[in-house]
Amino acid sequence: METPYDDTEDERQEKRGCFECCIKCLGGVPYASLVATILCFSGVALFCGCGHVALTGTLTILENHFSKITTDHAMLTDIIQLMQYVIYGIASFFFLYGIILLAEGFYTTSAVKELHNEFKTTVCGRCISGMFVFLTYILGIAWLGVFGFSAVPVFLFYNMWSTCAAMRSPVANLTSIESICVDVRQYGIIPWNATPGKACGSTLGDICNTSEFYLSYHLYIVACAGAGATVIALIHYLMILSANWAYLKDASHLHAYQDIKMKEERELQDIQSRSKECLNSYS
Repeated sequence: METPYDDTEDERQEKRGCFECCIKCLGGVPYASLVATILCFSGVALFCGCGHVALTGTLTILENHFSKITTDHAMLTDIIQLMQYVIYGIASFFFLYGIILLAEGFYTTSAVKELHNEFKTTVCGRCISGMFVFLTYILGIAWLGVFGFSAVPVFLFYNMWSTCAAMRSPVANLTSIESICVDVRQYGIIPWNATPGKACGSTLGDICNTSEFYLSYHLYIVACAGAGATVIALIHYLMILSANWAYLKDASHLHAYQDIKMKEERELQDIQSRSKECLNSYS
C-alpha cells in the first residue's frame, strides 16, 4: 500500500536522472585547471596589491628621511609610478589569461571525455593548445625574474630592520649608537649627492618605528610570497597544458585511425557485395 509520503516510480527515476546529470557535470570540471587558476589569481592579487602599497610607502620614507630635496629623487619617483602602472597592467592581463586558460581546460576536458564518441579535435584547437603551452612557459620564466626582483626590497628592508634590532641589543649599548648608520645611496636607490642620504643612531631608530616602514617591510614580504605562488601556478598550468595537448594529439591520431579503418571496412564490404553480384549473375 502506497502512503502519501512514498515517492512514485516516476519521481524516483526523475531524481536518479538529476543525480546522474549532476555527476556528469561534475566529471567535466577541470579541477586541476581550477586549482591553478585560484592559485594564480591569489598570487597575482597579493603581488600587485601589496607591491603597489609598499612602493608608495617606500617613496614616503625616502622623501621624509633620506632625500629631502625633490630633484634628487625625481627619477626614482618616475620609476615607482611607472612600476605602479605596470602592476595595473599585470593584474588586468592575468585576470583575462587565467579565465582563458580555465576555459581551455574545460574544452580539453570535454575533448578527452568524448574521446571515443563523435567528438573530433581540430587542427586549430591543437595549435591553440600548443600556443598556450609556449606562452605559459615564457610567462613562467618571466615570473621567475619577477620573484627574484621582488626579493631585493625584502633584503634591503631586512638589513635596515636588523640594524635597528642591533642598536636595541645590550651589546650595542657598549658602543656609540650614533656610529651605526644605514646609507641607502650605496644601493643605487638615490644618487650620491642626495642629502642626507643616510640615517644614523636615534634617527634610524625613529625610521624603524614608523608605520610606513613596518607596513612596507611586511607588504614586500607578502608581495614576494605572491610572486612565488604565481610561479607555482604557472608551473602547474604548464603541466596541465602539456598533458592536455598530448591527449588532444593522441585523440586526433585515434580518430584518424578509426576513419581509415571504417573506410577500409566499407571498401571491403563493397568488394564483397560486388563479388556476390558477379557470382549470382554467372549462376
